[in-house]
Amino acid sequence: MPPPHPEPLNLNDVLDDIAYKAGNDDTPEKLSLGEVLDSVGRRTYGPLLLVIGLIAVSPLTALPGTTWFVAVLTLLVAGQMALGMKRIWLPRKAREMSLPRDGVARAVEACRGVARVIDALLKPRLQFLSKPPFVNLVALLVIGAALITFPLGLIPLAPVAPALAVVFFGLGMTARDGLWLLLGALAMGGAIWMALPLIF
Repeated sequence: MPPPHPEPLNLNDVLDDIAYKAGNDDTPEKLSLGEVLDSVGRRTYGPLLLVIGLIAVSPLTALPGTTWFVAVLTLLVAGQMALGMKRIWLPRKAREMSLPRDGVARAVEACRGVARVIDALLKPRLQFLSKPPFVNLVALLVIGAALITFPLGLIPLAPVAPALAVVFFGLGMTARDGLWLLLGALAMGGAIWMALPLIF
């Protein structure tokens, strides 16, 4: 059966689709990252960026190397978004990364309260910012967020800043809400400010 929201429109829709996959998966213990990403669709960039951003701000990034792995994944997705590719390609090794099914389900439920608050603030507005040519600028900003994650990864908690920017961009693209895209750009500005001393 397909997920409940083939085209998610907000954060709770995305969580519903992930929860559905976690509860109806063939493997009893683990989910692959590819299965989680497929649950929200690989034809729409917004939900995919949103899920990757949520992983980037989750406790999973406490594992050594995970921050840079997620940054590379973000870079791949945003690069394809900038090129306007219709279906998003992900490397096999990334798709096969294992996630604990129960852990994914618990994380989804833990996010429900915040998701309800965020969804109440989401609505279609300034929709031209989610369409070409502005969407290409959003893609470049997401690429920037991925790139500055590498130096910021040397500082504890610092990668949260670009990860939040990716979450905001994902929300804005999913809900066609240009205000959240602008918030993502502001978060990117803060992340760049943090990264500049490490780069120069």
